[in-house]
Order: sequence, then structure tokens, then C-alpha cells
Amino acid sequence: MTQPWSRRWIKASYSGGNSGNCVEIAVGERAVPVRDSKRSTDGPVIEFGRPAFTAFLTGVREG
Repeated sequence: MTQPWSRRWIKASYSGGNSGNCVEIAVGERAVPVRDSKRSTDGPVIEFGRPAFTAFLTGVREG
């Protein structure tokens, strides 16, 4: 597992540029790590398997 501080994080496309509530995911890993952008350096990281994350995105897009 890659350490959280060495990952390449990207911000959700729906977050906008106003530093509002949003999430970030790390790219290029076997699992999909997710974190709150407001607490990016000291907050918790939740890791999802790729199938679970894909199902989550599908549900959000269809919902």
C-alpha cells in the first residue's frame, strides 16, 4: 500500500474551484483511496476495491 502523503491525489470534478466540500481520490493504485479535501493531510483515508467504487459511481450518476 502506498503511503497517503506520497499518492497523486485528484479533486472530484464536481467540487468546483471555491474550496468547498469535496472529495479527492488517488490515482494509479489497485484500490481507490478516497479522502476529504478539507482534511487532506491529516484526515482519514477510505480505500475501496475497484468494483465497489465503480458501483458507487454508477449509482451516483444514475441517481
